[in-house]
This record gives sequence, structure tokens and C-alpha cells, in this order.
Amino acid sequence: MNRPFAERVALVTGAGRGLGAALADTLSAAGATVAVADLRAELAQAQAERIARRGERVSHHVADVGDAQSAERCVREVMERHGRLDILVNNAGADFTLPIDELSVEQWDRVVNTNLRGPFLLSRIVVPHMKQRRAGDIVNIASTAAKRAWPNASAYHASKWGVLGLSHALHAELRPHGIRVTAVIAGGMRTPFLLDRFPDLDLDVLQDPQVVARAVCDVLAIPGDSVIPEITVLPMRETSWP
Repeated sequence: MNRPFAERVALVTGAGRGLGAALADTLSAAGATVAVADLRAELAQAQAERIARRGERVSHHVADVGDAQSAERCVREVMERHGRLDILVNNAGADFTLPIDELSVEQWDRVVNTNLRGPFLLSRIVVPHMKQRRAGDIVNIASTAAKRAWPNASAYHASKWGVLGLSHALHAELRPHGIRVTAVIAGGMRTPFLLDRFPDLDLDVLQDPQVVARAVCDVLAIPGDSVIPEITVLPMRETSWP
């Protein structure tokens, strides 16, 4: 079996279900030691146990990525447990589908803190470790919402446009230090993130999150002297994209 990440440790946030779980599964199957992080302890533990049953190396962690102390504690736990951190996947996401005049300040803060502040905090924490080794990968999961806009999603659009800008800025800043940064524009997926809020969506126009996870692994597997700053992965019948 091809295991290109056999010597690497990957931290995936929001890894308890959906795309995060698919990313954790795919990275572990490719040989990586995976740190499964999620806001909900029971989801992180359950996903880690599924991976461990396959005989893969895994740990689970509770993390509120938008909280500086929680983010710091998560990375510290990963470093103490595994001794290194080679790949950070900023996947955790939140959204409230509401018109702006019904969206509370607390809901706005929750979305922006999770989707934008979280990737900033975690990247800021892991970068010094990666700089020391002059190697590392940061993957930021964005969305077609970072390229287009639709009604009742102001906080989500603001956060995803922001994380795309953050990702490209870090790509420019960190490339001289041997750190690769990639933004992933993911189209609609068959995940609880969408289906819990929109149960009537046509599943045929959505893609399997495992496809996006495989695309991320393909990006990470290219030789270290090249980088892919941005990829877009869409279902063939994507409705939010031209």
C-alpha cells in the first residue's frame, strides 16, 4: 500500500464528522499519524476509535479553535503526544443561515471566530515549529462561498472570503521558510454541515467528502519543492458555481 505520509503527523480540526472525518480517514490510510480535534469530545473520541481499530496511529483532542487558550492547548497536546506536527488542516466550520437583521452579534462572532480566527490562531501557533524544521503544510478549507455570494449567509461569506485571503497571504509569507499553504475551495458535499440545515437538498448535486479529502492528500503528496496555493473541487452538478 502506498503510504506517502508514514513519517508525518497531521492535526485536523472539526474532524469528528463530515469532511473533517473524511480527511482524518484519508490521511491515516496514507500513513499519517492523525490528531483528531473537535469541539465535541464525543465526536473526536469516536472518530479516533474508528481509526485506531484499523491499526493506525491516532489521538483525539477537544478544541474550540476560535479560543486562543484552547487552540494553544490542543497544539501543545499534539506536540507532547507525537513529538512533531507536519500538517495542519484548518477544517472546523460554523454557520447560521439567517438574514442580517435576524443574525445576532453572538452568532456572527461564533462564525467568524471558528472559520477565520481559528485558522489564524492555529497557524500562528504551529508556524514557529515548522520554521525550525523549514518544512510543513497548512491547508485551509474554504468554500465556493469564498468566491460568490448568496442571501442569508453574510457571516459565512465574510469568514470564508477572509480565510481565502489569509491563506494566500500566508502562502506568500511562509514559502521562503519552506512552509506550504493551500486553500481548498470545496463545493457542496454530503455532510451534516449542509444536510442538518438543508435536509431537502438533492443529494445528487452534492459530492462525497472523501473526494475532497483525496484531493487534499494529492496536494500534500507532491514533492516538497513545489506548492499548490489553491485548488477547487466541485461536484459536476454544483449549483453555487458557474
